[in-house]
Amino acid sequence: KLKMFLFYIETLIYIHTYIHIHICMYIYILDIYNDAILNTTAVYSYKPQTLASREIWFENKSQNNEPIFVFEEQGEAVAFATYGSFRDWPAYQYSIEHSIYVNEHHRGKGIASQLLKQLINHAQVEGYKTLVAGIDATNDNSIYLHKKFDFQHSGTIQNVGYKFDKWLDLAFYQLDLSK
Repeated sequence: KLKMFLFYIETLIYIHTYIHIHICMYIYILDIYNDAILNTTAVYSYKPQTLASREIWFENKSQNNEPIFVFEEQGEAVAFATYGSFRDWPAYQYSIEHSIYVNEHHRGKGIASQLLKQLINHAQVEGYKTLVAGIDATNDNSIYLHKKFDFQHSGTIQNVGYKFDKWLDLAFYQLDLSK
């Protein structure tokens, strides 16, 4: 079984190490992620994840010392954010890519901003140089969020994905964490 230790920051939970995790946490995170797969272009994937695949994901995050921040409301995880290596080659060791997912019924409440702020602060403390966001080019809300936090557009790869019967462009934004 996976384990986790939670730090509570108001309604934000930081999953640092895995000492104990309740099955509900997996299910909430799985539901949020699967909604993004099935109903948005935030994830360029087609098939929903299984509970077993999320458990493996948690294990990998733990082994790689990659944080997961969970936003909780009334005992329910309504959003989560994480980061991991940008690329697996050693020269990229100071660059990370992040993701933020918010339950569809809790979007527009500033939760993503709180999660992004925590990710940035944590990444700075950990000594990272560059935080990368790969955002579907039509996701205006996510682009606005990242610009609000001074992310700079660093390029767009056109027609890189295909979902919902259309070609998708992937925009990259980056934040210099040393500023």
